[in-house]
Amino acid sequence: MALYLIGDVQGCDSALQRLLAEISFSPSTDTLYFLGDLVNRGPDSAGVLRRLMGYGASAQCLLGNHDLHLLAASVGARKPSRKDTLASMLLAPDREAMLAWLRAQRMAILLEHQNQPYLMVHAGVLPSWTATQTIALASEVEALLRGPDLNEFLQKMYDNKPDAWDASLRGVPRLRLIVNALTRLRFCTAQGVMEFDTNGSSDAAPKGYMPWYDVPGRKTADVTVAFGHWSTLGWLGRDDVLALDTGCVWGGCLSALKLSAGSAPHELIQVKCEQAQKPGQ
Repeated sequence: MALYLIGDVQGCDSALQRLLAEISFSPSTDTLYFLGDLVNRGPDSAGVLRRLMGYGASAQCLLGNHDLHLLAASVGARKPSRKDTLASMLLAPDREAMLAWLRAQRMAILLEHQNQPYLMVHAGVLPSWTATQTIALASEVEALLRGPDLNEFLQKMYDNKPDAWDASLRGVPRLRLIVNALTRLRFCTAQGVMEFDTNGSSDAAPKGYMPWYDVPGRKTADVTVAFGHWSTLGWLGRDDVLALDTGCVWGGCLSALKLSAGSAPHELIQVKCEQAQKPGQ
């Protein structure tokens, strides 16, 4: 049985198909962990969703900002931009099945593999959050996704405030902050104040900010945090962080990391994507 972490697919189904062939994926024995942004900007988002839905429990998926954008667009809470490629899902005969499947996916996953914990998120984790706290906060959003109040929240989801964690937060502000941290975070201050305007490489941090994973004393430093979202960062493999968005939809690669058995190093497998859009979020 093999376990794979896979970066942002963003609707590039043909690249995903080639990657799965490259790793000889077997749904009966292997498990894929997708780190979010399954859809949008690529040419066949509906194909990606149908493929993953067909794999059942063998495809464990996180939601990213583009996946939430699809849900928001589906209820009129957000208008698709000219760069979006959401029509293949919004106009599909199986639209409701795809949207229902998305709502059932996760916001964070904590996996124990070979006595090593792996925390998976789409974008980042605030420095004051532990791994178990991150899972608990993610579960609040997951309950919302599956409940009757999602549409109301989607109408209010798009805002950069509050930009720092406060345990006393309640209601929409609390849920919005959790969503923003898990699906949009790149840079923050040492105190955990988030910044959302910069999407360059890790050395492009505005003054007073740093990549979230480099904050001193980060409380998830004792686990390996795997994430996507940051195509300009690219592949980063450290003991404490694994970054797997290698810019497939922007003409880069789609990446899978096979988690090792025992003391062997993890194996990075990549396929070149034929999609070549201009870089962006």
